[in-house]
Amino acid sequence: MQVKSFAAWDYVVFASLFVISSGIGVFFAIKERKKGTSKEFLVGGRQMSCGPVALSLTASFMSAVTVLGTPSEVYRFGASFILFFIAYTCVIICTSELFLPVFYRSGITSTYEYLQLRFNRPVRYAATFIYIVQTILYTGVVVYAPALALNQVTGFDLWGSVFATGIVCTFYCTLGGLKAVVWTDAFQMVVMIVGFLTVLIQGSIKVGGFHNVLEQAANGSRLHIVDFDVDPLRRHTFWTISVGGTFTWLGIYGVNQSTIQRCISCKTEKHAKLALYFNLLGLWIILLCAVFSGLIMYSYFKDCDPWTSGTISAPDQLMPYFVMEIFDTMPGLPGLFVACAFSGTLSTVAASINALATVTFEDFVKSCFPRLSDRTSTWTSKGLCLLFGVLCTSMAVAASLLGGVVQASLSIHGMCGGPMLGLFSLGLLFPFVNWKGALGGLLTGITLSFWVAIGALVYPAPDSKTRPLPLSTEQCVPTNATTVAPLVPASRPQLADTWYSLSYLYYSAVGCIGCILAGLLISLVTGLQEGKDINPLLIRPVCNLFCFWSEKYKSLCWCGVQHDRWPEQGSLENCSTWKHVAAPVLQNGLRGESLAHAPRRSTKDKSYDNTAREKMTHF
Repeated sequence: MQVKSFAAWDYVVFASLFVISSGIGVFFAIKERKKGTSKEFLVGGRQMSCGPVALSLTASFMSAVTVLGTPSEVYRFGASFILFFIAYTCVIICTSELFLPVFYRSGITSTYEYLQLRFNRPVRYAATFIYIVQTILYTGVVVYAPALALNQVTGFDLWGSVFATGIVCTFYCTLGGLKAVVWTDAFQMVVMIVGFLTVLIQGSIKVGGFHNVLEQAANGSRLHIVDFDVDPLRRHTFWTISVGGTFTWLGIYGVNQSTIQRCISCKTEKHAKLALYFNLLGLWIILLCAVFSGLIMYSYFKDCDPWTSGTISAPDQLMPYFVMEIFDTMPGLPGLFVACAFSGTLSTVAASINALATVTFEDFVKSCFPRLSDRTSTWTSKGLCLLFGVLCTSMAVAASLLGGVVQASLSIHGMCGGPMLGLFSLGLLFPFVNWKGALGGLLTGITLSFWVAIGALVYPAPDSKTRPLPLSTEQCVPTNATTVAPLVPASRPQLADTWYSLSYLYYSAVGCIGCILAGLLISLVTGLQEGKDINPLLIRPVCNLFCFWSEKYKSLCWCGVQHDRWPEQGSLENCSTWKHVAAPVLQNGLRGESLAHAPRRSTKDKSYDNTAREKMTHF
């Protein structure tokens, strides 16, 4: 493959991204130097507004995996990826109406504090450990995959870009905390959209206009979007994307520390919900840009596929190769696209580092050292950012073993995020589930999801299930490249064509449903949780929607939780009876801090806000 190199202007544009990102970190380090508390550093003083938080949420999860991987998926498998707009919509509605109110009103900093309030400390620690492993693995993929793709196509130094990403992210996370991360994400989100737009405009011009793109995509079967086949082994159908995608992304959004940490940093619950809904608009925009980039790329390469012909060695290199082709006479624009890809990487890695530091500090450090001073807490948090920055960058080495970036990243989220979604669902939706059921359910879900995902890695699904669309090399110039046939195992176990061939989008559903079913069964066997021991703010009253005609059935579904005595207008610190019951839990590491930080309800807009926190004292 002929590697095209960057021009001087490309390096200037790309380097500007790193300089500006680092500058934002320095700015907030100087601006917030007198507010030296861990709360200020980790959650921005809980006074963020919805705008930058919305941009940050979109940028954090629309990483380089989206910029490079989604166009490649559309190029090979068609535009059915656009159906993710259904999954995104369901996810944001569930997150904002089901999970967020409970997390926001409880005043927690780490999502996993909820698990100790609802169950006990071992459940909290188990979930925190799984989250840390999941996030480090995912971050490794996000750092390594775009660096490798760009290295192979543009000659951009592989390890130079990997370490530059890790160093810059660690630098501004450690200096500026959450505020630096959020505002840097907002800037990087703008860069991502501008980068996509340049590709869309120039690519459309190269192939003769947008009408030609749609016509050629239709001729190549790329516009066959809706397939109602219910076979769960099919890679992408309407059901795998809308249902499986909802489970996968709900694990990412609904109970993920990176998301919830940004939401609870907002000054009111209303701002937090608005941030999620504005973020949905951003998800749709990025999804549309990525899908149409894939269609334009197919239109450009329809008669000479660079992957099949051996010009490039992996599908993830398609987008960088396409960019170098269409901008070959326009110095600076390839650099803008690389900046677009690395904007996604920087935002995701920064969010991961900040979230990892938060859960480690809140769930482990504060439990072991409950009387740390504000200054010590802040420096400890910064030290944790530095530590996880090094770990996430180092983990990039292992990411080369995980295959395509989209499937690898969503598989990791499915393997860990699904069981975690099941665990929090047990806590929020089923008041009678006890800690044994929660812990047993989590272990069951993890076992099932890892079993199917690792089996699929060893025994990939056959083409009859993944159904890649045909690619042509009729007009390719012959090259000296040789194509190596993939190694096929001599024998495949019976599960290889059934269980291991399950669509990767269902991994999360398997883990979630397995966790919930096992948790319910274990709780029934070991003895149900007594409702009077549970604060009603830790339970989401979805049963009220299904039993609206009968107060008797509502009370039955609440399983003894004193929902009517403590209405939602209250907050955790107002529930003196529950505080007496839960005192052992609070002494077991929380020290009443979450209760002291619980937001107050604003009578003006009927929303919970954090303004009153500044005037409150700790217990």
